[in-house]
Amino acid sequence: MKDKIVLIVGGSGGIGSATAKRIAKEGAKVILAARNKLKAEEVAKHINDSGGEAFAIQVDATNQNSVANMAQEIEENLGKIDVLINAFGKGIIKPFMDIDPKDAKEIIDVNVYGTFLVTQTVMKHMNTDEPTNVVFFPGTMGKYVMKNASVYSASKFAIQGFVKALIEEQRRGKTKYSLFYLGGVDTAFWDDDRVDMKVKKEMMLTPEEVAEAVYYGVNQPSGSVMNEVVIQPESHQLV
Repeated sequence: MKDKIVLIVGGSGGIGSATAKRIAKEGAKVILAARNKLKAEEVAKHINDSGGEAFAIQVDATNQNSVANMAQEIEENLGKIDVLINAFGKGIIKPFMDIDPKDAKEIIDVNVYGTFLVTQTVMKHMNTDEPTNVVFFPGTMGKYVMKNASVYSASKFAIQGFVKALIEEQRRGKTKYSLFYLGGVDTAFWDDDRVDMKVKKEMMLTPEEVAEAVYYGVNQPSGSVMNEVVIQPESHQLV
């Protein structure tokens, strides 16, 4: 990973920031893209103070101009991107009839359209001379179903379908695509009022555990790819 250019969209906290710190230890140049640039700058400072190399940039994953400007700025200042990690997203866990349609639209816009937009745009600015990686986090709700997760599961199943179709389309290319189906991870996701679940965070995966798995996935030898992996907390319990 040394000197590889790694873009983490959603890099200001949780899985994104933990992954940035882990990959930066291997000598990669890490770009933390997020709506909240101040938080991304805090993570970048931590990495830089620890001897790594990191940069923060503001982006709205659902805004075409914002995403295009981000990708262009990275290429102009640092070079072609080697790894894209889509670590952003929003959630809603509520009974179907209680979901505000505005909230449903926001979830679909961010999780589905945002993932499509970021991936398509950034791929135009990726290294074409060496193997590259694109990482997605559909979560276990993108593989299994659970009550009160109708909209959230719909958005995550969409990511699975999108990526699997993309793999078929790009099979002869040099880009490796990885889907991480994660169980409960101890992040700010659970603090959103729209996530109506009682959870025990101490029984969840930590962002650092996920980061280790992501690093392993993007650091596979050139002849192999980790397309899909399911990672659950040892307890398998969320409530």
